[in-house]
Formats: sequence, C-alpha cells, structure tokens
Amino acid sequence: MSCQSLETYLGVNGRNFQRQYKEKLSNFRYWSQGAHAERYVVYPKNLGPYLTIDETSLSNGELYTIITNKARRGKKGSIVGIFEGTESNEIIKLIHKHYPEQRRKIVREVTLDMAANMNLIVKKCFPEAKRVTDRFHVQKLAYEAVQDIRIKHRWETLDEENTAYKEAKEKGIEYQPEVLANGDTRKQLLARSRYLLFKPEEKWTLSQWHRAHILFELYPDIKKAYELSYGLCKIYNRQISPNVARAKLAQWFNQVEEVGFDAFSTVKRTFEKHYNTIVNYFQSRSTNAAAESFNAKIKDFRRQFRGVTDIKFFLYRLCKIYA
Repeated sequence: MSCQSLETYLGVNGRNFQRQYKEKLSNFRYWSQGAHAERYVVYPKNLGPYLTIDETSLSNGELYTIITNKARRGKKGSIVGIFEGTESNEIIKLIHKHYPEQRRKIVREVTLDMAANMNLIVKKCFPEAKRVTDRFHVQKLAYEAVQDIRIKHRWETLDEENTAYKEAKEKGIEYQPEVLANGDTRKQLLARSRYLLFKPEEKWTLSQWHRAHILFELYPDIKKAYELSYGLCKIYNRQISPNVARAKLAQWFNQVEEVGFDAFSTVKRTFEKHYNTIVNYFQSRSTNAAAESFNAKIKDFRRQFRGVTDIKFFLYRLCKIYA
C-alpha cells in the first residue's frame, strides 16, 4: 500500500506522511549503501548455487542489471546485486570488488538470455558456474521469424489491395476485396493469424483451426515456417538428454537449411553462437522464469507508486523487501 492511498482510507495527508516515512520512519538516511545506491547495491550474503541475471527498466527507460538468487523464489534474500546500466566491464569490476572469490565459487549455474554482455559477466565473475540460455528467448527467435514472413505477405497484400482500389476508382467502379471462406479478406486473414502462429496447434480454437487451414493453403511458406518453430518447441518439451538434444537440434538445423528462409538462417546463426549454453538447458531444464517473475514484481511495485521519481529511495524500499 502506498502512502498516498492512506489518505483515502485513514484521512491522513498522504504527501506529509510519505515525507515523514522517508525522512524519519524508514531509516533511509542511515542506509549503509545509500552513498552508491544509484550506481549499485550489493548483497554478497545472498549468493547461492543457482542465480539468474537479467536487465530491467526502473525509470524513463534507464536499464539496470539485476542478479537474483533462484532459491529465494522472489522473496526476502532474492536480490544479490543491482547495477546501473548494462556495461559489462564496469559490472565485472564491481562484482570482483564486492563479492569475495570464495563466495563466487559456490555458484554452480546461472540462467540468462542471449545478450553478449550478460554472458561475459557470468563468464568472468562466476567461472565455476554453468551458463544456461533461457529456452523462451531461444523459442522467441523462431516465433519472430514466422511473424517476419507473415508481415512480409501482409505488406504485399496491402500494396495489392491499394493498387486494385486505385484501378477500380479510375474505372468508376466500386472495389470489392476477395472474401475468404471464413469471412476474412486476405488482409484481415494475415492480421488475425498473428496469435495463432504463437500457439501450438493443439491449443487452437475451432475458428483458429479454420483460419489456419485457409492461411496455410494460401501461403505454404508460412505453414513451413510454423512447422519449423513448432518443431523446435517440441524438442524443448521432450524430456531428453543433452546428447539426444544435440542430435535433434542438428536435424532441425538441416530442415532450416532445406527451406532456405532468411529469417530462420539468422536464427540458425544465433544458435551456433550460443550452442553450448543452449544445450546446457537439457541437463537441468533451468529457465530464466525466476528473473522474469522478479522483473514483473518490480514493474508492479513501480506501478503502485505511479512511477519512480526518487531512484535511490525506490531501490531502498525494493531492497528492504527483497534483499
């Protein structure tokens, strides 16, 4: 509950109470990390064997890098460190300075996305830890490749409709777009198919099945792209060993090469760059969901207080709850 909301429920002056809480009641002025809080806050005692690392925005798009302890499940003791920005060299220096080497050696696994700076931070600061690339970031690349093909067709369809409309107008007749079996025009079909292409086919509704059937019949390349992304999803969903996963991924790479889609070739190159950390997922099936969940807590905390006007005080309150 925010100080401002007390004005509604208790009849107190919310602004005055917030000022008094900050200056007197909260001990904010005596915070041991207050002098450097806007640059970094560190809690070496919260280090554990399994960590996550991610970035989040606190105010006006300014990014902070956050390391959390997965075992604390988003409760007290979760925050290991918060660092201003995403510049890896500066964060590495701060971690080396404030986290003893012996403490850092207890870290066995860190889950992360595919950002190069995050990978470098973990590699340099937690050399004993296994790095695991989050499966959902990997799958997102494949989903986005499917959407790229859909969007390309949509722009082509818009151009064709605009040309047809112009020609009809010049002839003095009314333009009537083609209406498909489910009542969509081609433009509507491509726009309304966005969400079904993110879902596995067994979760489609009846109308989505009908729409997908028409879409795939008109645009077989979208069907092939969807099958590729769904094939990757099925590999991740299976309980298989890393060696089996390597074989399955190799087969998937061959399929990508056969279809020759530019968007999926980019996905394949990204896979090759992060191959070892992607395969590490199949050892423990760890994801970065804990980091995403903690980011959601921060966003909700920020929303309750209608944004962040004082970053240092916001970080203080965040650390009081989660560190």
